[in-house]
Amino acid sequence: MFEGLSSTLEFQMSLLLFMALAGYLIASKINQSAIIGEILVGILIGPSLLGLITYTEFVRSFAQLGAVVLLFVIGLEFKIKEIFNPKYGVIALIGVIVPWVCGFFLADLFGYNFTSAVFVGTALTATSIAITANVLKEMGKLRSEAAKAIIGAAVIDDILGLLFLSFSMQVVKGSLEVLPLLLIIVGSLVFIVLGAYIGYTFLSRMIEKIDCTKIARKFPETVFIFTIMIAFFYAMIAEAIGLSAIVGAFLAGVSLEGVTIWHSKDYKEGGDYLRIIFASIFFVSLGILADFRSLSLQIVWFIIALTFVAFFTKYLGCYVGARLGKLSHKVSSMVGVGMIPRGEVAMIVALIGLNLTVIEQDIYVSLILMSLLTTVLVPPILRYQSKHMETD
Repeated sequence: MFEGLSSTLEFQMSLLLFMALAGYLIASKINQSAIIGEILVGILIGPSLLGLITYTEFVRSFAQLGAVVLLFVIGLEFKIKEIFNPKYGVIALIGVIVPWVCGFFLADLFGYNFTSAVFVGTALTATSIAITANVLKEMGKLRSEAAKAIIGAAVIDDILGLLFLSFSMQVVKGSLEVLPLLLIIVGSLVFIVLGAYIGYTFLSRMIEKIDCTKIARKFPETVFIFTIMIAFFYAMIAEAIGLSAIVGAFLAGVSLEGVTIWHSKDYKEGGDYLRIIFASIFFVSLGILADFRSLSLQIVWFIIALTFVAFFTKYLGCYVGARLGKLSHKVSSMVGVGMIPRGEVAMIVALIGLNLTVIEQDIYVSLILMSLLTTVLVPPILRYQSKHMETD
């Protein structure tokens, strides 16, 4: 009877929400990052332990909704000029090249074939902007120099990661065409520039005008609803051109940062409540996705080596890029650590590789666990670095 009940959509949705929010409250109570509590909850109810929920299409969709809401709210904390800085491009570029090269040669060293090595390298280029951004928000550090560099570099990293993924897919298919790569670059740049301009110049003014209308005074939630519509519209366009939906949502948030409202309810506060609920589901889903039952002694050493390489190559690449951008040693170190989490981005790359049959289950599991480990290790390190910087 219980097995039949637990398989229903309504039960899984209710359990997912209940456990996600419970993980948030427990982590807050013991003064830990909510991310860690929520991921551990996901491991508990996922295939690794209780097996109450598996990573179905429903869970994935719910999780992506959470990531979109999270990045929209994060974007509201930033000004456009603080994000689009050329030196952040240097951080992102070096932080992508170094992990790709090292990941490729690591897989080759462990005896995996060329196509598998290409996808391992590609997975290591990823950075999960959602992970670090949420930690920085919890610590109240989104306005710091390090946070601006991390978020700006992570946005560019997403575009570069998309290019590397497109490159890898063409390589394994035996054909390399320049035009598709150029279309990705041009489309991404046009969307980011045009989207930021339209949002900052027109949509932000439109929101202020709506705030002064009779309908907004009668229904003070009107502005909040309109801003959320903009967030999902930008997310939809980003997804349509091949970028991640969370980049579109983040761009929408950045574009609407300076809006002033007088009569309506604070849409930033409303967005933050949505973030607490839906972002919790996103982080729980990362724990659900990890299935420790797939582990074997043969791949344990590869997972250890892969995690080590993933951690230090991203740190080194981004640290060097930040230093070249004239950032201090401590800020550069924090940028390096903040770019380490692979999170859902590397997991998606791994899933694509598995679906294309260019990697086997052992590499897939290794990439998933590497993503999980880099996600769990970073929040406490960032907190330590932040406290250390405050005491100096």
